[in-house]
Amino acid sequence: MRWLRLLVIFYVALKYGLDEFLFGHERIRWLRPAARLAMFWRRLSSARAVRLRLALQDLGPIFVKFGQMLSTRRDLLPPDIADELAGLQDRVPPFPSNQVIATLHRTYGRPVDRVFKSFEQDPVASASVAQVHLAELPDGTPAAVKVLRPNIAATIERDLALMMTGATLAERLWSDGKRLKPREVVAEFDKTIHDELDLAREAANCSQLRRNFLHSPLLLVPEVYWDWCSSEVMVMERMTGTPISNVERLREQGIDIPRLARAGVEIFFTQVFRDGYFHADMHPGNIFVATDAANKGKYIALDFGIMGTLSERDKGYLAQNFLAFFRRDYRRVATAHLESGWVPPETRVDELESEVRAVCEPVFDRPLKDISLGKVLVQLFRASRRFNVEIQPQLVLLQKTLLNVEGLGRHLDPNLDLWVSAKPFLERWMDEQMGWRGLERRLREEGPFLVTTLPLLPRLLYQRLSEPVREPERRDEDLAATVRTLMRWLAGLTVLVIALIAILVLRQY
Repeated sequence: MRWLRLLVIFYVALKYGLDEFLFGHERIRWLRPAARLAMFWRRLSSARAVRLRLALQDLGPIFVKFGQMLSTRRDLLPPDIADELAGLQDRVPPFPSNQVIATLHRTYGRPVDRVFKSFEQDPVASASVAQVHLAELPDGTPAAVKVLRPNIAATIERDLALMMTGATLAERLWSDGKRLKPREVVAEFDKTIHDELDLAREAANCSQLRRNFLHSPLLLVPEVYWDWCSSEVMVMERMTGTPISNVERLREQGIDIPRLARAGVEIFFTQVFRDGYFHADMHPGNIFVATDAANKGKYIALDFGIMGTLSERDKGYLAQNFLAFFRRDYRRVATAHLESGWVPPETRVDELESEVRAVCEPVFDRPLKDISLGKVLVQLFRASRRFNVEIQPQLVLLQKTLLNVEGLGRHLDPNLDLWVSAKPFLERWMDEQMGWRGLERRLREEGPFLVTTLPLLPRLLYQRLSEPVREPERRDEDLAATVRTLMRWLAGLTVLVIALIAILVLRQY
């Protein structure tokens, strides 16, 4: 079976002329004329990026999803291929209703009509990994039921093995193979697709995002009905709204489109900088707009298989980078990269600053509303290759999501100025992080640790001094190290006490 699938992949690759990627290598470039002669039966009139997209569509839903993921790696791909793959649409025919019923019966251990009050066998949405059906819970609550495709895991494992084989060949035979790291890209896709196969994980993602925006005036996230969820089935609140891509319909329903575009930017930066937890698949197919009286104009988020996370350190350096971009402070961009560990410590700041300036200065000569912040990040990622920058996975997801948000915002309002919308938010966030409120928040977070650790300090110091040491020189070194540690603790405690007193005093005013 695997050999048959391999033959199909080989045929599709030849049909669309993908062999040109391999014959670009200097070792086998001399075979290109012979290959063209052998392939006299095909007519290649389209560009290579178009042919690659068509080949992935012919190979099926897993390859389509791989192409979608690949399009986010703009730090690795040539621009023409990244742009073309970004247009891949995950429209997959639904699987038969009898297979849906069989999955539900196996999951719940009883017939579907005893689980739900009603269940619609025709799906309302179908994708490569799962499809969605409408239902009613036993108490009549409207719900949406997401069901995993049967045998999808086996299909994915088979295709992933073939992808890894192809990636190994590409790395050895393609001229850009080593630089583009195809095996690492396939490994990244492996992790992503396996995360999406666990609908219990997706339900947890949905629940977390809903909790973060529970009282938000901008975003609605469906409630998860945990009693009906499993690794193969996810049951959630049924959401109704208008697809965000249908702008004319939204105007007819009285939605303020420019305001909607600005709200999307605010939602994105709130997820990134307030929560460090963001929806990383925000394309138009996953976003609706509520039109009912109570929630009119709010975004509705769907499909939570891919989520991004950022540490406090990542958030701090990202905010500093963004603000430095806005202020054209290229020196600060370079030093932030160095401080964050995104570039090797031996990197010269002045050289990195010069590279950043070369990327950004041409951009700033245009009107702000015409500047794409996402594309600036892409160009910076490419420019940073010469400094051996290791692009972090969470930053790649962030870049992809920013491009989606920016494209969506400009689709809604061509005059949207992302920079103007984002700058006040970032400045406010930085003030909250660096000002007195940020200090108070950190003290509250670290308070339990300090309360439990400080009383133990004398005992730890006594134990350290009581340790038997044979060599006098080493005893002196350990004693000096212990004294230095004690002095740091006392200095930190002094700063803490001063900060607490200052906060209490300021609160009086």
